[in-house]
Amino acid sequence: MSDQTDPDRWWQGGVFYQIYPRSYADSNGDGIGDLPGIISKLDHLARLGVVGVWISPVTCSPNRDWGYDVSDYCDVDPSFGTLEDLDTLVREAGTRGIRILMDLVPNHTSDQHAWFVDALSGRDARHRDYYVWADPKADGSPPNNWVSIFGGPAWKFHEPSGQFYLHNFEAGQPDLNWWNEDVHREFDEIIRFWWDRGVAGFRIDVCNMMIKDKELRDNPPATEDDPIEQQFMGVRYVYNSDRPEAHDILKRWRSISDSYRPPRLLIGETNVDTLEKLAEFYGAGRDELHGGFNFQFMAAPFEAATLRAVVEGTEALLPPGAWPTWHGSNHDFSRLATRWAGGEPAKVKLALLVLLTLRGTPFLYQGDEIGQVDGILTKEQLLDPVGLRFYPYAGRDQARTPMVWHGGEGGGFTEPGVTPWLPLADPTACNVADQEGDPSSVLEFCRRAIAVRTARDDLAIGDYRSLETPESTWAYVRGEGATVLLNMGDEPVTFEGVGGTVALATDHGLEGSNIEGALTLGPWIGAVVVR
Repeated sequence: MSDQTDPDRWWQGGVFYQIYPRSYADSNGDGIGDLPGIISKLDHLARLGVVGVWISPVTCSPNRDWGYDVSDYCDVDPSFGTLEDLDTLVREAGTRGIRILMDLVPNHTSDQHAWFVDALSGRDARHRDYYVWADPKADGSPPNNWVSIFGGPAWKFHEPSGQFYLHNFEAGQPDLNWWNEDVHREFDEIIRFWWDRGVAGFRIDVCNMMIKDKELRDNPPATEDDPIEQQFMGVRYVYNSDRPEAHDILKRWRSISDSYRPPRLLIGETNVDTLEKLAEFYGAGRDELHGGFNFQFMAAPFEAATLRAVVEGTEALLPPGAWPTWHGSNHDFSRLATRWAGGEPAKVKLALLVLLTLRGTPFLYQGDEIGQVDGILTKEQLLDPVGLRFYPYAGRDQARTPMVWHGGEGGGFTEPGVTPWLPLADPTACNVADQEGDPSSVLEFCRRAIAVRTARDDLAIGDYRSLETPESTWAYVRGEGATVLLNMGDEPVTFEGVGGTVALATDHGLEGSNIEGALTLGPWIGAVVVR
């Protein structure tokens, strides 16, 4: 039995799709996307051909960080619907062969979570040790030099108890204390709650940051060799991130996952600064995460040599049995259509061809399938705490603007006359309806690419082997019978030694061509040749 037909590894050969639910489809005219809205678009996802959907948090939240500050892990926020709506989504998606992943946020809660509300009541509170507390230094300053990713000190003083609590993100997101076994037990129950309802797995938020140095030691100063984010913060994240004990937590969850049939899927937000650190999150290959997002790949420029180096470095470092995970966009970063393609449909299709033909599981972000670009917002329109603090240098709202379904008022996201929670792009510029049935459109190319991948084990689960090619190009063989050719430059290129049939091409007119010995591709064109 191959992994493609192994029910325990149902996810491996398929394509996943991320939904940011607040911006996907508004079913009740309040300007906010919701679970019934997602249900109404399941046929779009089925026609696209995805096997799984990851939905960003829909659990209860006061929305200081738009769902990533959880006030109740086991209920749905009323703005999105109800638990029954979530159950309906799981059931209706399942009838279409699609499984649902939810977002798990284990690093921190909301300051409105019942655990933290209780923790504030005193040093002897039952849930006090669920969070990271520390006394001030003798001069009253914070316990150490840790800084928040959202800017400023990572500590907030609680005057009634005379201690600081840790928040590696927004002050309304106190960090959990994973040295406390009670926290482990609470999350064992949380993950079982959702998995028992039929949820197929989790994307695990900032899973590399869950546990901190037990001694709360100062971080060393950043150097010019460190990632730009850490240089900006002034310190290197050594003691408040990437601690080895985080792997023990993930292995515990993997053991719970493996007790289900089929096993539940664990995908990590592994935003680490080296491929070596990424590889560590796979454990021995099948005892930790099933997949970790490769931020080195997403952050790379859309250049053949650079992307190839990341892919081949990843392939070389992953342990036996491990499976890569690829993405070009998500809710926290600029969309691939903007960042990689500059809004040019030919480059968007080429980027999708890369994502959908590499060895590994690709995750598309809502709108990637139509080439939707980042939104353009004024400072007054921003809602993201990062964007508000660091404007105009950073922000995430641009990647979170609503999905556009048709060219009319409201764009099909919401009703005409309703103001969406974030501004809608010009709906006539790029939308699903206008691309339906046009073989040269990004949408129809994306559908064909997923269909070709699904139909061929070579592309779904085959090995990766790169080929020597001219500058500004990239070529690789998948399995025994599929060759991917990418011209990522501004001049035509001829690929020698190629034979077979063009099963897929970003230039639709090439599809079906018989190739004998060589194939010339124009600028920013890619093709898959099969035997």
